[in-house]
Amino acid sequence: MSDLKYCQGPECHTHQTQDRIKGPKGNKTYQTRRRSSFYYGNGNFCSLWCQNQWFNKFGNRAIDHFGRTTEAKHLTEHNAWTKDYDWDSSYQTRTYVIRNGITKEQRPITEQQYDNDNDNIIDDQGRLNI
Repeated sequence: MSDLKYCQGPECHTHQTQDRIKGPKGNKTYQTRRRSSFYYGNGNFCSLWCQNQWFNKFGNRAIDHFGRTTEAKHLTEHNAWTKDYDWDSSYQTRTYVIRNGITKEQRPITEQQYDNDNDNIIDDQGRLNI
């Protein structure tokens, strides 16, 4: 049995498209789309239309619940590190690095360090933390 999911768009069932109309002749209704995968909103919506309708209806509540930004965030030399990789000239070998978006410094890392999901790449003293 396949894992089918429903589109989370609150008005998905009201969009009158051929793939939403279901049921026997004489008793057809428009229904929320159901698929094994969706391409919008982390796989929760069948279209940008449905994604935007969800956000218009629930977005403020979601932001308030999960944490509304109330002051500016700052990118500094201490938190500007990102993982990246470069290809050699023949596009055969990757060289993995961490780069600082402020200072432009870069440091080599291993592929395993690159694949590590740790968000704190560099600690406050500038030490590699992955």
